[in-house]
Amino acid sequence: MVPGGWNAAFSYRYEEVARKNGKSTKLAGLGLYLFSADKEAGAQVYTAATKLEQAKITHAAAEMMVAKSPALRQLIQNHKNKLWIPGTANKFIPLGADANTQDGLNVHGAIIDELHAHPSRALWDVIDTARGARRRSLMHAITTSGFNQDGSICLEQRNYLIQILEGQLDDDSFGGVIYTLDEGDDWFDESNWIKANPNLGVSVFLDELRTQAAKAGHVPAALNNFLTKRLNIWTQVSESWLSMDARDKNADSVDIEALRGRKCFGGLDLASKTDIAAWILLFPPEKPGEKWVVLCRFFIPEDNMLVRDQKDRVSYTARARNGYIIPTAGTQIDQEAIRRQIIDDAASFEIQSIGFDAWNAGKIATELMEDGMEMVALTQNFQNLSEPSKELEAKILAGGFAHGGQPVLRWMAGNVVVLRDTNDNYRPNKKRSRERIDGIVALVMALNRAMYHAPEETVRLAYEDEVYL
Repeated sequence: MVPGGWNAAFSYRYEEVARKNGKSTKLAGLGLYLFSADKEAGAQVYTAATKLEQAKITHAAAEMMVAKSPALRQLIQNHKNKLWIPGTANKFIPLGADANTQDGLNVHGAIIDELHAHPSRALWDVIDTARGARRRSLMHAITTSGFNQDGSICLEQRNYLIQILEGQLDDDSFGGVIYTLDEGDDWFDESNWIKANPNLGVSVFLDELRTQAAKAGHVPAALNNFLTKRLNIWTQVSESWLSMDARDKNADSVDIEALRGRKCFGGLDLASKTDIAAWILLFPPEKPGEKWVVLCRFFIPEDNMLVRDQKDRVSYTARARNGYIIPTAGTQIDQEAIRRQIIDDAASFEIQSIGFDAWNAGKIATELMEDGMEMVALTQNFQNLSEPSKELEAKILAGGFAHGGQPVLRWMAGNVVVLRDTNDNYRPNKKRSRERIDGIVALVMALNRAMYHAPEETVRLAYEDEVYL
C-alpha cells in the first residue's frame, strides 16, 4: 500500500467490449476517481483518442456526472472541457492525437478510447513515456474490435493480454478483459450475444441486435460491422460493401431519350491523370414508384489502355470497344474531352449541381463554372460522403436504381469496401490499390448533390468544407 493512497493493481489495462455497453459512463467514473479521489498530488488525467472530438465524448460523460452531483460540484470546477480542483494542480482533460498539446504531459491516468482506430502507436508512446514521474499511474485502453492490421498498437496490446490470460506470460502490471464470442460460436444464435454485450438488457437491447443481425445476413459490409461492433469479433480485410445480388437488382434498362430535359445531378471523379475517370449523372424519380436513373460516362487515356489492362487485370480495351468506356487521346486523361462531354450533357439534361473531388480537378472545375455549371468541391471525408453512402446503400438494397447493367459500374461496385469511423460514419474505400472505385465515388458525390442542393439559395454550405467555385 502506498501511504496516502491505494496501490494500483495494474499499470496497464486493456478492455475490449462491443458498442453501446456503457464504456463512456464507466470510463468517465474511472477518470473522475483518478483525478479527484486517488490522493495523488497534481494528478493529471486524460481521455485520449485519435481525434479531440472523440475524446470529448467520454469527457462529456464525466462533466455530466459532475454537474449532477452536489458533492462533485462542490469539489470540481469545469471550464471549456477542463475539469480541475481549485487550490491544486489536479486536472482532467480530453486529448486528441490531432491536438498540439501533447508535450509536457505528466500523466497519472490515461483513458485511451477506441484503440483499434489509432493508425500508429505515436499517441500511446507519448502518453506512456509521460508517466515516468508517477509511482502508480494507469493506462487504461478500451476499444471495440476492428479489422486485423499487422503492427497495430491495438492488436499488440490485445495479444499481450491474451498471452497473460493463457498463462504464457507473467506480468502483474498488465490486466484486462475481452468480451467476445468463443471460437466456433454461432454468430446468429442470440444466446451467444451476451458474451460480447455484458450490458445486454441495460444499455444494449435484443430488438436492436436482431435488426442488425437480419441486415448482416444480406449485406457483406453490414456483416463485418455486426461482427466487429456488436459481437466484438475481429475480422480480416472488409468484404465487398455490396453483394452481387444487390448490385444486379438495379440493372434495369435506361432509355436515354426519355431522360432528355429532365433534372439531374452530377458527380465527377478524375482520380489520377493516367487512370480511369468517372462522370456520373443521377436522375431523381419524377413519379412515385419510379427508380433513380444512373447514367455513366467513363474515360481512359487511349495510349495507356493495354498497360492498364495488364496492371489492373481488367480488359478496358474490350469495354471501350463495346462502348462502355470513352478512350481519350494520349497517355493522360484529356480533361478537355471530359469538359466537352459535360457541356454536351448539359445541353440534353438539366444539370442542377455537380459534386467533384478537387484532386486534379481545379482547371476543369473552373472552366465548367465559367460555362455556367454549379460546381461543389467535396473533400473525400466522412462529413461529406457518409450520409450519401448510407442512402446509396439503402436504395441499392431496395432496388431503387436503374443503371442499365453498366458493366464498369458493376465491376467497381464489387471493388468497394467501406471505411468506418468510431461513430459508424462510413464512405467508399478500395480493397486493394489496383482496384478502381471511381464510378461509385462519383455516384456518391452526385447523390450528395441530390440530397443537399438548395436551388432557392445562391450558395448553401451543406458542409463546412464544401467549396463553391
